[in-house]
Amino acid sequence: MCGICGVWEYGASASARVTLPLLERMRDVMQHRGPDDAGALLFDEGRGGFGHRRLSIVDLSEAGHQPMRGCTPRVWTTFNGEIYNHMRLREGLEKRGHRYSSQTDTETILHLYEERGLDFVQEIEGDFGIALWDEEREQLVLVRDRVGVKPLYFYHRDGRFIFASEIKAILQHPAVTPEVDEEALYHYLSFMTTPAPMTLFRDVRKLPAGHMLTIARDGRLNISQYWDALPPQSIDEGRSEEEHRAEILRLLRASIEKRMMADVPFGVFLSGGVDSSANVALMAELMSRPVRTFTVGFRDHEELNELESARRISEMFKTEHHEVIIGETEMKSFLPDLVFHQDEPIADPVCVPLYYVSKLARDTGTIVVQVGEGSDEIFSGYDKYVKNLRTYERFWQHAEKVPLVARRAASAVARPALGATGRMKTMIEMLRRLGRDEPMFWGGAVVYDETSKPRVLSPHMRARWSERSSLEAIKPYLERIEAARPESDFLARMIYLELKLRLPELLLMRVDKITMATSVEARVPFLDHHLVEYAMGVPRSLKVEGTTGKHILKRALEEILPHDLLYSPKRGFGAPINGWFRNDLGHWFDEHLLGSSMRRRRDFFDYGFIGRMLDEHRRNARDWSFHLWGILNLSLWYERWIERSV
Repeated sequence: MCGICGVWEYGASASARVTLPLLERMRDVMQHRGPDDAGALLFDEGRGGFGHRRLSIVDLSEAGHQPMRGCTPRVWTTFNGEIYNHMRLREGLEKRGHRYSSQTDTETILHLYEERGLDFVQEIEGDFGIALWDEEREQLVLVRDRVGVKPLYFYHRDGRFIFASEIKAILQHPAVTPEVDEEALYHYLSFMTTPAPMTLFRDVRKLPAGHMLTIARDGRLNISQYWDALPPQSIDEGRSEEEHRAEILRLLRASIEKRMMADVPFGVFLSGGVDSSANVALMAELMSRPVRTFTVGFRDHEELNELESARRISEMFKTEHHEVIIGETEMKSFLPDLVFHQDEPIADPVCVPLYYVSKLARDTGTIVVQVGEGSDEIFSGYDKYVKNLRTYERFWQHAEKVPLVARRAASAVARPALGATGRMKTMIEMLRRLGRDEPMFWGGAVVYDETSKPRVLSPHMRARWSERSSLEAIKPYLERIEAARPESDFLARMIYLELKLRLPELLLMRVDKITMATSVEARVPFLDHHLVEYAMGVPRSLKVEGTTGKHILKRALEEILPHDLLYSPKRGFGAPINGWFRNDLGHWFDEHLLGSSMRRRRDFFDYGFIGRMLDEHRRNARDWSFHLWGILNLSLWYERWIERSV
């Protein structure tokens, strides 16, 4: 992977020009994304320019230098990512007369664009953020990969367009002043990330997964979707379970093999769970040398460790195994760098252990790793999915047929009664949604829901946003699947929503930002778009059986993994934030949470309520760890990116 950036002063002023020193500043603030090479160029008579930091993975020679020009002088690209089918595409392109000067996948993008125009994206398979300058058409093109493995941000104001792989590069431009987007902040509290196209920086946007952006000389900006994760129009109920198992295993094998494309050492992050163990087992089939595996554990919270399970898989497949153990000291020392690398808060504490296992890989000389993200989403592996599905099928689908006036009355009576108990938070919010005729499922990781969110907001913010709801952020996706696939079931709609928000903007964003912080590229075989499309067509009955999910995937993996590993209770990859807030770090947390500069300068939150959450958490009266972690991340972000710019 790499870091890309660019500026086009298409209409800022007649004399506006881009300078190489500006592009170099933007580029080099992302040096961690590409320590091996750097490049920059000017185009459009100096009104535009690209910058590039390179992490050399395919064709390590100077021929892979970017920005790269096509066969004709009219097209240039700067590209972040990997195109896994580039060699197959190259064969056809060369037969049709295209001439290559490197072994890179970057060059295939240029040749395809010159041949097919914007339709080139339909041919490529991989994880990517692409920028193209077309001199003849006088247009700039940005593309983000189908599932959203790679981020791509942009700023568009006053005749100026700026883009980059990371927001910090955009902030290097003197025209961009960091400021809080309060609407994005409101939604961040719900989802612990900002839904695309918003970011927490006002006027900075992110391109949604599976989308293409074009901007023309006159400033016309068009954003269009070129791929979607909709389930098929009809589910193939005639295919047997055995046929589904065989096809899933075939697609996963093919995906892992494609993602072994590298001219540098590669390995696997191994937790010892189903997904990472499958990566190891299938990679081992394809290799003549040991797979490199990497595992992280916790010094003071052994109950979260999966070291023994990881060691078992390592021994079974004879891997070259590496481990790192971390504790509160490592967490505290990394937080300032965490805020820098995230750009905007990704309030998932897994970012901390992920950083240390990524650093472990890099320290061994391993540049590429395969990870297990996406499996639980497309095959319904989370307990929360199964619980939501059972609630919907047993209660909700019947309750929503009751006249709305009756539902409102029942909600109005029941919610205060439940609220008086001080517990039943989830039930209270479910009754609120039912009484307002709102959908039941909003995502797999909603922290501050619409019942609890007003309590943490200041009176000013509460009044300002009293007529708003974070339902706004997900409603377009729910309407899209309802219109396009009205026959789809509840599980398919849950998975579709997760593929639109939580997966690309939280889980995959954390993987990209944290692995790239150590100059390591992460690849996600479970999210090959062919496998995603197939999984969306697998019947609900084969994904969830009884009270457990992921049924069809586990059956498919029975021939390569131990039965007890496949069917043992799921243990998610986590971090001990519950204990961190209660232990020796309490004073430090108080300083950056209750004593933050955001509290002094901005009237966002009710710090009396936050203080009560801290007190209840430390007395072990209630677990507020994720709520507190979200506000802490926001406070540290404000100190680093907003306060320093004042």
